Amino acid sequence: MTSRLSSLHSWQLALIAVAIAGAPGNIDAQSALNPKQMRALGQVDPRFVSYNVEAVEVTGGRFWAPFKSFSKTAPPAAPGDFGGIRDTNEPRFKYRPPIDLSNAKLRKLAAALGPAYVRVSGSWRNSTYFQDDDQPAIKTPPPGFQGVMTRAQWKGVVEFAKAVDGEIVASVATSPGTHNAEGVWTTDQAKQWFDYTKSIGGRIAVTEYMNEPTLLSVGGGGGQYGAKEYARDSKIFAEFLKKESPGTIYIGPSGAAEGVPQTPDLPGLKLTPTATLMTEIGPLFDGFSYHVYYTRSHRCARNEGTELNELLTQDWLDRGKVANAYFTALRDKFLPGKPIWLTETGEASCGGDTWAAEFVDSFRLLDQFGNLAQSGVKSIMYNTLASSDYGLIDEETYEPRPNYWASLLWKQTMGTRSLDPGLPQTSEMRTYAQCMKDSAGGVSILLLNLSKTNTQTIQVPTYGSRYTLTSPDLLSKTVFLNGQELRLAQDGTVPHLEGTKFRKGKVTLLPLSINVLTLRGAHNPSCGK
Repeated sequence: MTSRLSSLHSWQLALIAVAIAGAPGNIDAQSALNPKQMRALGQVDPRFVSYNVEAVEVTGGRFWAPFKSFSKTAPPAAPGDFGGIRDTNEPRFKYRPPIDLSNAKLRKLAAALGPAYVRVSGSWRNSTYFQDDDQPAIKTPPPGFQGVMTRAQWKGVVEFAKAVDGEIVASVATSPGTHNAEGVWTTDQAKQWFDYTKSIGGRIAVTEYMNEPTLLSVGGGGGQYGAKEYARDSKIFAEFLKKESPGTIYIGPSGAAEGVPQTPDLPGLKLTPTATLMTEIGPLFDGFSYHVYYTRSHRCARNEGTELNELLTQDWLDRGKVANAYFTALRDKFLPGKPIWLTETGEASCGGDTWAAEFVDSFRLLDQFGNLAQSGVKSIMYNTLASSDYGLIDEETYEPRPNYWASLLWKQTMGTRSLDPGLPQTSEMRTYAQCMKDSAGGVSILLLNLSKTNTQTIQVPTYGSRYTLTSPDLLSKTVFLNGQELRLAQDGTVPHLEGTKFRKGKVTLLPLSINVLTLRGAHNPSCGK
């Protein structure tokens, strides 16, 4: 399968000069852009491209192991027990010490993606005890909890967010240890955590109550915990929040495992649909949040996950759009007019497949950005910044992966207003447009050439700069920008991505390439004067 998806970098380099010069090359399709007339669609947050640092990374613990560290022939994880998180013999999980959020290289990489939301949550957060003293972490969590977060660890999150232009998004502990004798959620743990955050100059900008309540058995609510109990406790938390942190935006319900009909069922997991939760809750939240992964990784679905030959198909790329339409309809029904947030997403749940760390996934990622920006999704919080196969950054070396470079390209070229590019989406070409970042009237165009063999030609009516991402192989971690390999400086400094100027006329797009054209002279009235 690898050979069917390979791009031969030798001939790409031979064509790159032709493409940048704007010569037609081997033309299979020719379309004309009219950037001045592109109408406005959605509006997104300046922190549209954001990321997760899982709570289990902050505390240290067992999280999804990189594929290289275990055999793919082992049986898939048992979903009912989250694959044996507490079983030291379960190979799909790997113990990690607490992440060093003070690491200078990691901070430089994260800061280059700023401004961003830094979400610290995940299923592990639901059952994490906040140890409200300055002592080392206790060895055994109190009854009803499965992990421990110390003051020092949480202070590290607050300091990291400040250093990288991040706003904190989080959730609170909701496991049986937070409930009273009658099974009702109590505010004690949340109050200690919020009070400590304020005492060190921190702020929780946005919060959810529980991570993924559609999977209550994983979420730690307890065996008899259902939609009615979740709704009751969500309302208790809402009253607490109004009193303790009225400036914090309360979003929910952050449902998961819905919206993508092609995704395999979840044997052993009881699904409580988002619609059921929202029927019980009513119009409580300030915004609607959801989670989506395009599939489950082979850790959890060895014989059911997506295969390599599907990764550039319309069916695959459209999954994010299909899921967003599903959840947007629920938003419109239960929270009409409220903003919608995607607070956790990635190539595949259960840590991502190996190709989540490879160039091929950057097509999916940027297609998702383009699609969801058009519908006005406020922010997309990618899972994760630096953990397992779906991390933007390698967790051991802190070297950027292809999706990091793709995210950086979006951050440096795209503004907050989405535009209609005026071109159809096809099996070989996906096209999106945004107002250009920091350029009144400017327009940025994202063009994904999905063809393995055909160049595509676009007629552009004005001058601009182009940014073309390619790789020697779709399953490579190496990324080239306009023919030059992207690398950090020796001191870990992230380069500012430089485009190559072109004149108006024909612009040729290489096969299997990601392209952004920035058109400063577009004079689009929707993008300012």
